[in-house]
Amino acid sequence: MSLLCWATNHARLTVSPSSSQFFIRGFVSLSCEEDDSSAGWTLRRNTSKETRTQCGDGFGESAGSSCTFNHIVLIDSGVYWCESREGPISNMVNLTVAGGSVILQSPVLPVMEGDDITLLCKTKTTPSNLTAAFYKDGSLIRKQPTGHMTIQHVSRSDEGLYKCDISGHGESPSSWITVTGEASVSFTDFRLKDTQSDHNDLYFLVDAGSSTSPPPSASTASLSSSFSSTPQHSSVPLAVLVFLPSIIGVLLLLVLLVVLVRRCVKRNPEGKSHILLKYNA
Repeated sequence: MSLLCWATNHARLTVSPSSSQFFIRGFVSLSCEEDDSSAGWTLRRNTSKETRTQCGDGFGESAGSSCTFNHIVLIDSGVYWCESREGPISNMVNLTVAGGSVILQSPVLPVMEGDDITLLCKTKTTPSNLTAAFYKDGSLIRKQPTGHMTIQHVSRSDEGLYKCDISGHGESPSSWITVTGEASVSFTDFRLKDTQSDHNDLYFLVDAGSSTSPPPSASTASLSSSFSSTPQHSSVPLAVLVFLPSIIGVLLLLVLLVVLVRRCVKRNPEGKSHILLKYNA
């Protein structure tokens, strides 16, 4: 087992144009942004066809820390993130390439509480000022004659799954909008298979930044399942007895991580602090 603690601002993945949905054959540019450009960030993705592939190796054109799609296609829908040689990963972005004639342009990055956001319902072939109906979590919010809707002073209650519909043209795919609040400590665990040995390494990424809620999307679920090699089992008393020592050990490690995170935050109060726990199993 090894434990690493560092105080740094990890990379942020940005998308241009800023949207989570795109029409087929559209232009998209993704960039890993960080003050320290020497970290060696690589853009990776998970799709329904492949996992953990990197830009330039099967998709996109790589240029430094940026990845460009000149003609994005349906199979480019998936979850994208930046990853460094040292282990940390950036925020994850869920991109959807629409095969229909309507898309919803919404914030692709988390929105801070109190900010205003604008949703735009666009068609592929006609002006985007048609009357559009906007939905949240399957329920109609309202219809707008101009094709766009502004939500003022967003709160955590505005977080959810949004889509839009234009009569006679169709319905957009759904996109998750995340609203961030106060700073909190969150844990992310994933397994990476070591191709040169027979064991798995279990990592816990502890983020002492703004809290976010992950989108309940199929793409994100695919990303989580590709990272984790731990199968789901039903509750069996014998299994509990067998794994009880490991469970207790993990709980103790989580307590230790919380303490270390607080120390890292004190060292770097204006940045983000991370702890990477590697557990050989």
